[in-house]
Amino acid sequence: MASRTLSSVRAAARLLCAFTPGDRELGVSELSRRLGLSKSAVHRLLTTLAAEHLIEQDPRSGRYRLGVKVYELGTLVSTHFELHEAVAMYIDELRARTAATVQVGVLDRTDVVYVERRESLRTLHTMVDLGHRNLAHCTACGKVLLAALREADLARLLGDGPLPARTPRSITDPTRLRQELARVRERGYAENVEESDLGMASVAAPIRDHTGRVVAAISVAAPLSGMDEPVRRRCATAAMDIANRISEQLGYSRWQHARQRSA
Repeated sequence: MASRTLSSVRAAARLLCAFTPGDRELGVSELSRRLGLSKSAVHRLLTTLAAEHLIEQDPRSGRYRLGVKVYELGTLVSTHFELHEAVAMYIDELRARTAATVQVGVLDRTDVVYVERRESLRTLHTMVDLGHRNLAHCTACGKVLLAALREADLARLLGDGPLPARTPRSITDPTRLRQELARVRERGYAENVEESDLGMASVAAPIRDHTGRVVAAISVAAPLSGMDEPVRRRCATAAMDIANRISEQLGYSRWQHARQRSA
């Protein structure tokens, strides 16, 4: 069964890859010849992929082309690479300006996932590996990302009960968290003071794409002993500056977005 399943997945992948800029539409017979599969097998693959919107059929010609879901997946990949390239231009500058560890996180349901990081050159390596997850409501990056959600999406994620805690200082009451997120939206950055790890503090600012949507957050983190309130404000200013410059690399225009919102 496993070998048959893998064989079917491989055949589906080969079918999708058969489409090229020069061959945007293909018929069953052509796909059968290129893939070395029977027409009935190709038709079954096409039917399955069409049900998942990965393939669509032209009702006039009867030929097949890549579906809208492939475009959506490609957009996600494009955004990931664009974000990586834009962040790479400025992440070292933010580390140099703050002498702290800098991280970039994205939201995955109730978690923040760290996709980029530069460790502080002045402290021990206390931060986690790339790809590590943390509770979004306990982190500065996560608060920035949660603050950008629509209320309906936020309510679905938070639920009614108490939220899990990482430390005694974690915010576990959804109502209190909403108040905190309102402050994040008002001042343009988020703070985390020992809410994820005792003895650590961080600030974070939003990164936006060309539509103005918050797609990531960039944070500055250091031991609390070197991150009192004045230092956190200075780091927040630096983080917001770098976040704005990364956003501009992704095509975001603060002035154009402001005009669109007021129109």
